[in-house]
Amino acid sequence: MLAVKSSSSQVLVSRLRKIGSPSMGNCVEVTSKSPSPSTTRNCSAGTSTARTDSTFTTKFSSIGSSAYEHTTDNEGYPEGRMLQFPNIKVFTFLELKSATSNFRPDAVLGEGGFGTVYKGWLDEKTLTPTKSGFGMVVAVKKLKSESRQGLEEWQSEVNFLGRLSHPNLVKLLGYCWEDKELLLVYEFMPRGSVENHLFRRAASFEPLPWSLRLKILIGAAQGLAFLHSCEKQVIYRDFKASNILLDSNYKPKLSDFGLAKLGPTEGNSHLTTQVVGTFGYAAPEYVATGHLYVNSDVYAFGVVLLEFLSGLMVLDLSRPTGKQNLVNWAKPLLSDRRNLSHILDQQLEGQCPAKAAHEAAQLALKCLDTNPRSRPSMKEVVETLELIESTKGRSFESSRSDKKKKASK
Repeated sequence: MLAVKSSSSQVLVSRLRKIGSPSMGNCVEVTSKSPSPSTTRNCSAGTSTARTDSTFTTKFSSIGSSAYEHTTDNEGYPEGRMLQFPNIKVFTFLELKSATSNFRPDAVLGEGGFGTVYKGWLDEKTLTPTKSGFGMVVAVKKLKSESRQGLEEWQSEVNFLGRLSHPNLVKLLGYCWEDKELLLVYEFMPRGSVENHLFRRAASFEPLPWSLRLKILIGAAQGLAFLHSCEKQVIYRDFKASNILLDSNYKPKLSDFGLAKLGPTEGNSHLTTQVVGTFGYAAPEYVATGHLYVNSDVYAFGVVLLEFLSGLMVLDLSRPTGKQNLVNWAKPLLSDRRNLSHILDQQLEGQCPAKAAHEAAQLALKCLDTNPRSRPSMKEVVETLELIESTKGRSFESSRSDKKKKASK
């Protein structure tokens, strides 16, 4: 039995577990220090006493170069590329201690089950530590040394983010492994996680308008489409609002690759693996059987799309009985245009064309299909979202808003 995070409370689920590291939304300064996703990228191999024992070398090389042959097209996403070997800097512990001013408490950006994320400062060109306020801001994730699962996810982050490069994936700058010290260095994402904005985690977060929600959805979908289109497909396995980070221009980037896996090989449709992830986002076939499909990610995208449409968290025990699980409550209503007003976020009233809302609802319904083979590919999802983005017409009116207006009279 393992604890799985719900946005409103801790939900215990026996089949599903999320071994969560501090999400990188911890890479943003907010008044509340709740865990969120982070960012990534790396450079030269500098001198270091970093650990490189045989165990790590084996794990580090587990994604062989043959699995990451550079593809020329990547199915319409030429900006993305896959390196044969990680291209990241090896930091010393002293360097990161200096960059974070000795990991001082007021530099903490967020905390999670596997450790703490600190704000640090590095020279933009050399990635050497600088004084606070000089150079570029980075997010330094310091893992708890006693966590075996944390080590495995740390290695997965290095293996995947150290090789993958795409505008909609966070950049990993480097890592440190000295004795029991495990750290990762990411680019700093100043606007934090989508979760914070969508669900107003603090008073400083403004509601996301419809046009910006679509921009974020399209960018996140392009990141997933890139992973799925690689010669050796990558299954992200942890797509959710808290793992989508935003830069200063609200450009979305996927973070936290601790649960990512290479896709099925030799013509297989799926792979069978231990069930991990976040309850509410994991595809039903995966939870029930451990069968992981590339399109299991598509289901999770459908859940997030539904959150974007409704402004509601996938799980919220404070909601009335029958509405606590967003998918179970809203999915039956998606197919009928007349029911959309009961689902759609009242903050979108006057912004979202009724036709666009209906088309987005239909896309969510397709992504949430219980049969993984019936779900669209992420490339098709991107194309559909881009068409929705161009949709014009009369804006919808929310029944939730109408009820509030009537109650106030």
